[in-house]
Amino acid sequence: MSPTETTDAKTKDGVKREISIEIPADEVKRETETLVQKYQKMARLPGFRRGHVPATIIRQRFAEDLKSDVVEALVPRYFRKEADKLGMIPVSQPRVTDLHIHEGEPLRFKASFEVLPEIHVEGYKELRADKPEIAVSDQDVEDALNHLREQKATFTGIEGSTLNDGDFAEASMDGRPQNPEDKEAKPVHMDDVLIEIGGKNTVPEFTENLRGAGAGEERAFEVKYPEDAPDKRLAGKTFLYTVKIHAIKQKNLPELNDAFAKELGEFTSIEQVRKQIRENMEAEKRHTAEREAKDKLVSELVRRNEFEVPESLVERQIDIRLERGLRALAAQGMKVEDMKKMDLPRLRAGQRDQAVQDVKSSLLLERIADEEKIHVSDEEVNRELEALARQTKQTPEAVRARLTEDGGLDRIRNRIRSEKTLDFLYHQSA
Repeated sequence: MSPTETTDAKTKDGVKREISIEIPADEVKRETETLVQKYQKMARLPGFRRGHVPATIIRQRFAEDLKSDVVEALVPRYFRKEADKLGMIPVSQPRVTDLHIHEGEPLRFKASFEVLPEIHVEGYKELRADKPEIAVSDQDVEDALNHLREQKATFTGIEGSTLNDGDFAEASMDGRPQNPEDKEAKPVHMDDVLIEIGGKNTVPEFTENLRGAGAGEERAFEVKYPEDAPDKRLAGKTFLYTVKIHAIKQKNLPELNDAFAKELGEFTSIEQVRKQIRENMEAEKRHTAEREAKDKLVSELVRRNEFEVPESLVERQIDIRLERGLRALAAQGMKVEDMKKMDLPRLRAGQRDQAVQDVKSSLLLERIADEEKIHVSDEEVNRELEALARQTKQTPEAVRARLTEDGGLDRIRNRIRSEKTLDFLYHQSA
């Protein structure tokens, strides 16, 4: 019996496939004999020396294990062989059904799996990208320059005075939540914090209650945070703060002159700093605008090309998105035990729509790359590896070895190819 692809229209026209496979009895027998010999070498049975257990005993004692091992050895091998013969490229592990394995008979089974859809990309040459004018105003530059001044600010103590607007309180504070029923509210403790009296980012209650205080004084007061407070840990909660004033300080900003420019790096004048700031801001705006334009191009490309997506690829992309999100949460300090409490089925469902878009855009870009003969050179991959090596403080050889082992090298090559294809779409849309 030769492998045959099912003729069900839905199965044939979509991404799902099912093939029936028969493995000759002689091949099953040969594999079984090989496994029996391995079992003989390893088996420890009462009354027999190791390596001298008769084959008949092995077959009786380990009958089910032998069947499982035969299936495990032959089914993947013959599945790949028959899929290749039919010109199919599976993108999912096969689901094996109707398994028939009996001594002296061929091994028969059905394998259901998914393949890549046939994609004929439509309309990508007609795509047009938004390319807005990039402009950085003089005020933008001055704001950035003033931000640098703030970073270089120094603070000097004021003796024999009390806190007024514009002064800074060097203080320590303790905050106790006043909502006993709120188990999520945590106490607040801070040492050596600077509080600007009347500052635009200072909570008004701090200004009102600390104004007029002197060094060595302690003030206690309540703060009721609004529901839309930026810090979600405080939103809607009431805290009782005890603030101890250690010193009163005045902020001193450096003058915008050539001496300040030299402190910032290899600059000789403040005008050079302004010029560099403008160029950096223009480059950042250009990068942001280009990224947004490319995102719109891809969205429009997906909208113009409707096709079925293999479920296995969608699930894989959901895994990638969730792993990326959990890594970000871990980097922000979330504990593993808190992550385990998260509703993963709900999170997976929430990622599904974007995962489908990701898979569609990836397949479309790959198809366009084929059409336009876009390739990735070894030099381009090497540059990426060198950049990764610098980031991780490893040698390029070590990075290459690790990525080759876990398939990361192919992922890098595919990502570079997608980026080049996106660049092609962006520039040809002018």
